[in-house]
Amino acid sequence: MSDSWPRRRLLAILRGASEPLDAQELARITGQHVTTVRFHLDVLTKESQVRQFQQPPRGRGRPRIGYRAVQRTLGYQELAQVLADQLGPDPRTRAEAGLAAGRAWGAKLDADERRLETLSDAKDITIGLLSELGFAPERDTASDDGEHAVIRMTGCPLRDLARTHSDVVCAVHRGLIEEVLDRSGERGAVTVRLNPFVEPELCLTRLEMARKPARTNGLAREPEGRGPEGNRGPEGRGPEGRGPEGQAEPALTPPSAGRVAPQLRNSGADVAKQSAQQW
Repeated sequence: MSDSWPRRRLLAILRGASEPLDAQELARITGQHVTTVRFHLDVLTKESQVRQFQQPPRGRGRPRIGYRAVQRTLGYQELAQVLADQLGPDPRTRAEAGLAAGRAWGAKLDADERRLETLSDAKDITIGLLSELGFAPERDTASDDGEHAVIRMTGCPLRDLARTHSDVVCAVHRGLIEEVLDRSGERGAVTVRLNPFVEPELCLTRLEMARKPARTNGLAREPEGRGPEGNRGPEGRGPEGRGPEGQAEPALTPPSAGRVAPQLRNSGADVAKQSAQQW
């Protein structure tokens, strides 16, 4: 396969197309200039990756040149179905096994050189990955709002198997995308969701930047009217030996016989001196 990412993407789109596409149609899908698309198509043709077909013109003019990918039969569809049936007794178990398998697959792929810092980075990395795998991804810019990104997939290479085992196939693809994104940035920074067959030939990949928890100072506010220990002493006081504010009170000595000792609380130095002279 060609080592050029734009050519890999063109090849993936052509593999997922139901009929030949010309350079202008491919330029519209990819957002590239038609001259650039023609250059890449010429390279793919020389590499025997695509074939040319003559198509009728649109209106007056010369016939158009359409391109179709050279199909390679891998023969793994039945094998994949047999394996999917053995992954577990219920959909949840099979989905968990598929997710783990997808992550293991993603860990074996070459890491993307781009660093994931924004949602746009995550979308570019995911589109590049899906293009290499033959999903013919398309940007759904109308659904992007800065916090969510939607990628349209019209060329799933396991479409037939996904119709009967979407719990496994989609879980594998989700785990694969998650692992690749995690390796390109902070783990868990992007949430990946797959919506299979929203239309007969269309699936969606949804990306969302994970929200980080708000910073806190780690201090829990004490309930009003309670001391540091969280309990009360008798008569509305704090723990034994402390006042309502949790501060230590002066010790009270027993009064002498026949006389009542003055009760001192929050007394200044002058008051304390005057009381000492009275005694």
